[in-house]
Amino acid sequence: MKNKIKQLKLPQFLDDARLRMVALVLLGLTAVSLIFAAMLNWFIALILFVLLIGTLITVLYAIETVTENTAKYVSDLSYRIKRGEQEALIKMPIGILLYNEKGEIQWTNPYLQQYLGNKEVLGKTIKEVDPELAELVVQNEDSNETKLVHWGDNQFQIIIQESIGVVYLLDITRYAAIEDRYEDEQVAIGQVFLDNYDEITQTMDDQAISNLNNYVTNELSRWANQFQMFLKRVDDDHFFVLAYAKSLHAAEKEKFKILDEIREETSKQNFPLTLSVGFAYGESDLAVLATTSQSNLDLALGRGGDQVVVKANDGQARFYGGKTNPMEKRTRVRARMISQALQEVFKQVDSIFVMGHIRPDMDALGASFGIRRIAEMNGKKCYVVVDQNNIHTDIQRLLEEVKGYPEIAVEVLSPEEAVEKATANSLLVMVDHSKPSITMAPKLYEKLAQRTIVLDHHRRGEEFPENPMLVYIEPYASSTCELVTEMFEYQPQNVANINKFEATTMLAGITVDTQSFSMRSGTRTFDAARYLRSVGADASMVQHLLKENVDNYIQKNHLIETIEMVEDNMALCMGEDNRSYDPVIAAQAADTLLSLSGIEAAFVIVKRPDGMIAISARSLGDVNVQVIMEKLGGGGHLSNAATQLKDATVSEAKAKLLAVLAELFDPEEAEENATND
Repeated sequence: MKNKIKQLKLPQFLDDARLRMVALVLLGLTAVSLIFAAMLNWFIALILFVLLIGTLITVLYAIETVTENTAKYVSDLSYRIKRGEQEALIKMPIGILLYNEKGEIQWTNPYLQQYLGNKEVLGKTIKEVDPELAELVVQNEDSNETKLVHWGDNQFQIIIQESIGVVYLLDITRYAAIEDRYEDEQVAIGQVFLDNYDEITQTMDDQAISNLNNYVTNELSRWANQFQMFLKRVDDDHFFVLAYAKSLHAAEKEKFKILDEIREETSKQNFPLTLSVGFAYGESDLAVLATTSQSNLDLALGRGGDQVVVKANDGQARFYGGKTNPMEKRTRVRARMISQALQEVFKQVDSIFVMGHIRPDMDALGASFGIRRIAEMNGKKCYVVVDQNNIHTDIQRLLEEVKGYPEIAVEVLSPEEAVEKATANSLLVMVDHSKPSITMAPKLYEKLAQRTIVLDHHRRGEEFPENPMLVYIEPYASSTCELVTEMFEYQPQNVANINKFEATTMLAGITVDTQSFSMRSGTRTFDAARYLRSVGADASMVQHLLKENVDNYIQKNHLIETIEMVEDNMALCMGEDNRSYDPVIAAQAADTLLSLSGIEAAFVIVKRPDGMIAISARSLGDVNVQVIMEKLGGGGHLSNAATQLKDATVSEAKAKLLAVLAELFDPEEAEENATND
């Protein structure tokens, strides 16, 4: 404002120098006039002199009057502007605080003083007066930008001019409250699904079904009333929920304990009922909200059910519940839901990476190529990650075959290349395994740990990705290739379908894991194989890919020669401590042992090339080898499992295995051995 006053200019004729000039000009004209007049007539000269003197006096008086009025006007204007500045500084609704380099308060305006109470503040440090305010000043001192902060019960916009030691605080509590109310009153749409309602009610009579329906409806209605939600039952196993975002967040704080309450209460009646819920909010278009809530429900079901998925339209999904193991039921409906959930996740990412476990087998690679095709059918780029320095001979043959398909070969990457290509919006699909410790590319998993999908047919162990976006684990499936094959039926049909190479690779994966359809093969397994054959899978190429080389065949037979029976129906083979074996050879040896009469379970222990001890376990189904391997830190399928031991010898691994077998199948012997030790 002062600058504006300084810039104010008086008219030119009011400038002092110009006044003097005007006066001199008038005097000059008077003198010249008098001289000419005197030369003609002295009387006329006298009259002219008087007139000119009068005119000069009048002009000078007028100029002086104008000058005085102008000066008075400018002085009054300057006073009013300065007074306005002072009043604004003192009374405007912005808190102002001046402080020195020691942090001592030098001045505050009355508006800020009301937030500090009646305490004396001048000369004291900000920390002495209000520690919370001092902390805010320290946190925002280096920034010249406006920041939103909380001070006491209020919200402020704060800006600090550190160079002159000034803090400005604008109270926006009222406007923040309006914004919060707007956020709280946004509409949220939810859908509740009773996961296993059909299975439970199949064996119930009408009265029991009616009692179950009444119980579930009453409990959900009570829960909805508690959080001011609208609940409507739209089907036997489906409810619709309408709520405000504030109510939804309140239910989130309780972690949707209604799921636990209904499950625990129905469990007491021997029919445990689980619920899956999908909530969507943050969108003004109700049709979009409804679609998103259905997608969130599908995601909850795809993760195994018994959980809640909450997601804003442009935010990350939040998960609650999921305390029980997924029900091991395989239906076409579940395959469809997983397939559709997979499509929804694919839509949210830029690129996809798919990989199996370390030293991948044909099932892992076949499933990887299947996922790559599904991603392509949905318009997404997908890369298959393979460590070609650590693969078995059958995988080497497969990678040779893929060179005949350049459009696929170019998307096969090493772990190092995958890490470089992955972005913050990429997705990782883990196939044929769920343990991060045995994944193909640990660094890639670390980079995409929060954006991971798990597709596997092995039983889930304790080690598991912390927060996968989607989980499809079916322990009773023959292979991961079988699970992936079933998804093709629900993919877009107006794009290029699976080709001969991919179909053959997936059929090889099923063949390996079922030992040529002799184990773990159900009707769904043969349906998947039939589909793959119908789209061009080549059985002769499968045989070519799965051929053993002579050296491996000799090593496998050498291991089988070491057979010994550790239980009546269990066989054990061992390699030497000073000789390394490919783990795949150990697995093949274990599979071969099962073909011998009287053997229900087989274990093969070998030293791997990396120095670790590998134990491959197989069974015909009566012996749960997964439980045995879990005792040794491994896991897998109930009839197909393995583990790896560090800092041990083959003999020590054998001793540990025998101890576990004794504990599980001969507790008295195990107790006796423990006492002797």
